Amino acid sequence: MDVIVDLCVVPMGVGVSVSPQVAACQRVIEASGLEYRMHAYGTNIEGPWDEVMAVVKRCHETVHEMGAPRITSTLKLGTRIDREQHMNDKVASVESLLGESSSSGMS
Repeated sequence: MDVIVDLCVVPMGVGVSVSPQVAACQRVIEASGLEYRMHAYGTNIEGPWDEVMAVVKRCHETVHEMGAPRITSTLKLGTRIDREQHMNDKVASVESLLGESSSSGMS
């Protein structure tokens, strides 16, 4: 079963800036070969359930290895079995509706 997740990893006990830990987690996600899209407060990742969950686990392991004594993460996830759908499809669906609104003179 495929899954699309929204992952936000927040290292605790490493100071105010967590950019190095976020970058390390992004490297883990990129190395996985899964489709992903980073955004301001997390990353969307899609692929087979077990592979995506393994990446989430590896992100935690990596950030702990960097010295974070604690991590709190939020994970939203969605699965669909009635048809195949990718994160780009979900965004394109809304963008097409926004395009229709713009062309009809709505603000």
